Parts: sequence; C-alpha cells; structure tokens
Amino acid sequence: MSSALDLQPENAAMGDTSTRAERRRAQEHDGEYNVLATARPRLSLVFPVFDEAHNLDALLGAAQQIASGLEPDFEIVVVDDGSRDGSAKIIDAWCEADARIRAVRHASNTGYGAALRSGLRAARGELVFFSDADLQFDLADLEQLLCHADDFDIVAGYRAPRSDPWHRHLIAWSWGALVRFLFGLRVRDIDCAFKMFRREVIESIPIASIGAFVNTEILVRARASGFRIHQVPVSHRRRRHGEQTGAKPRVILRAILELSTLFRELQRARRKGPGTTPAQCPRLVPRAISEAGGSRCREG
Repeated sequence: MSSALDLQPENAAMGDTSTRAERRRAQEHDGEYNVLATARPRLSLVFPVFDEAHNLDALLGAAQQIASGLEPDFEIVVVDDGSRDGSAKIIDAWCEADARIRAVRHASNTGYGAALRSGLRAARGELVFFSDADLQFDLADLEQLLCHADDFDIVAGYRAPRSDPWHRHLIAWSWGALVRFLFGLRVRDIDCAFKMFRREVIESIPIASIGAFVNTEILVRARASGFRIHQVPVSHRRRRHGEQTGAKPRVILRAILELSTLFRELQRARRKGPGTTPAQCPRLVPRAISEAGGSRCREG
C-alpha cells in the first residue's frame, strides 16, 4: 500500500498500515498540511523534491540505511513538489516497499519553501531533520546533529568546505552579511540544507516563505523566540545530476522580496511592544547561537 498523501483541493487520505480512520489524518488549511498521529517516531527525515529522478534511489537508500543505524524509530517524508520527470513513480515504489517512507504531493510546483513547509508540517517525529534531494550532503553527518539534539533546540550544519562555484560563494557571503545587518543573526551558513529541529520549534513558529528564503525565515523566527541554535560542520559536494536553481535571478529576487516582507513585519511587531508573540518580535537572546568548532562529536 502506498504511503502517499496527495495534496488536492479536497481533504486527502494518508495511506499506511493503520486503520482507515487513522489514515485520514491529513487536511488542507490555507496551504498548510498537518498530520496527526497516535504514535510519534523519534526522528523524521524530510526531503523536498522537484525533478530529482536521477538522485532519488541513492538518496532514499542512504537515508533508509543511515537512519536505521542511528535511530531505529524513524520515518522518511518525501515532498514531491509537482515533479515532471518521473520522480513520483520512484517515490511510490519506495513507499510501497517501506511503510516508514511517506509521500506528500503538490499538484504543481509551488516552490522550495512551500515544499519544505509541507514536509515539516507532515513530519511526526520528536526530532525533525531536513535536507535536499540533490545528494550534495553526506547523510552520515546526521549523526553529528543527533549527538547535539538533546542539548539544543536547533542543530544547524554549515558546509565545511563548501563545494560550489565562486559566484555562489559570493552570493552566499552577501546574503549572510545582509541578514546579519537586518536581523542580527550570526549564523555561518544560513542556507545550508542540513538542519535538525526539536518538535516544539516546528510547532511554535509560522513559516510564510515559499521560496529560498525559508531557511533564513526559520532561523530568524526561532532565534527571536529564544530557541537555542548550535552549529556543526558537515560535508558538502558538487551536484552530479539535475539543475541548481538557487542562484537564478528570479529565485534571488523572490528571496529579497520575502526578506523585506519579514523585516517590515518584525519592525511592526517590535513597535507594538508588549503582547507581541515571541515568534513575531525578535529580541537579543544571550548565547543563543553556539558552534561546535572542529569537533565531530565522536566521543562516547
């Protein structure tokens, strides 16, 4: 039985090995999809996907093997953001073969941020990890995030070293400088798609971004709410298959527009003063962001 959740205008059913009533746990509400469950796994792995047919078998095979070795109580949530290249059939095959793998589907391509938001909302784990489907990260580094997860609310990877062309380095440096100036967020690699959250982080903060700005938005709102962020180095490699879209002008423009929208929202919230929710109104949180330095957390 396929564990696919099709996000259509009508309420969707989530197929799994539970009863029929338990399967109908998903509903659409203002573009967000929440999955309720009677039993939570310890760990959820979330992967947004758009036209990644050449990478999916390797990705899901690695995720299945590595997660099984680190935390037997896990699930994998794959968000198909309207893929056109056969990704859906590959995802269906994996869902059929392993009940721990579930699919969330968008009828059309809605954007990276929207796909990630759907996946995070659908995840049932006490810890929620996400990464991209392009095989640029070594999922074995998930162990480094897990070993800090009991002590911090968010464990964020940073690419060390970053295996990207020079112009992407320049864009990343400029973006990081802008975010530090506007929000005071001092994170080494804001857009690194290798992060783990405690469940309360996902449940506490709104996510409005539908594009590449989503990583920045999550960290800005999380820090504003007082959640503790820890940074660890992770491996990074060049994409072998598919197309990188993060440096396209339209993607950058959308991110800038979403950044300006969030900045104005937070400024308005700050002016309102008392009564504003923490996720809306940023404040300085002493020692809220820490770094692992060169440690790979192998001890013990």
